[in-house]
Amino acid sequence: MTAPAVIELEDVHKHYDFGRGRVHALRGVDLRIEAGEWVAVMGPSGAGKTTLLEILGCLSRPSGGRYRLRGRPVDGLDSDALARVRGEEIGFVFQSFNLLPRLSAADNVALPLVYRRRPRAERQRRAREALARVGLEARGDHRPAELSGGERQRVAIARALVNAPSLLLADEPTGNLDSATSEEILALLHGLHAEGNAVVLVTHDRAIGESAPRIVTIRDGHIESDRRGGAR
Repeated sequence: MTAPAVIELEDVHKHYDFGRGRVHALRGVDLRIEAGEWVAVMGPSGAGKTTLLEILGCLSRPSGGRYRLRGRPVDGLDSDALARVRGEEIGFVFQSFNLLPRLSAADNVALPLVYRRRPRAERQRRAREALARVGLEARGDHRPAELSGGERQRVAIARALVNAPSLLLADEPTGNLDSATSEEILALLHGLHAEGNAVVLVTHDRAIGESAPRIVTIRDGHIESDRRGGAR
């Protein structure tokens, strides 16, 4: 049998009510992403990119439509079930790193395993393995303040990978980095993609977006285009 797509959105809507008004962030989005794909999501500010990422990451529920993650309907799950899906299926990489300053790099990477109540020995082992995948096996005892911006983003990527997710979501992962470090992080993400990880990357940077094998452009809550890009 053919494996289900990692992401299947069907006629997904999202609106927010403010007093007597209503803001439509997504308006009937259909999107299918297969296992192992690399997709860049682009569009102007306010187009709906962040809302789409929040729904894909099970951080927000659609107001209408259907969302299946690896064939499993998730749009109707309660908060606890959504949290379990996030912990087991999805890795997040944010522009601001979101590392806890008092914890070492290894302990930051292990946090998703703490939430899943994994034994300490397993947490330590898997955190070391994840750090090794991003080239930071020798920096596990350092706190975020002792790391460069690029190293902190590598730690954030290792944390996203520690649960072996089926989907990696990256929201402007190079936004706080200089151009040389941005290239290093993108090369790392492309390497992880080559290992079979599905990657969805939201970016305002046209050069980064255009380098993706597939480019989805959103405007006014609609998918304006879905086309092939310039894969590395």
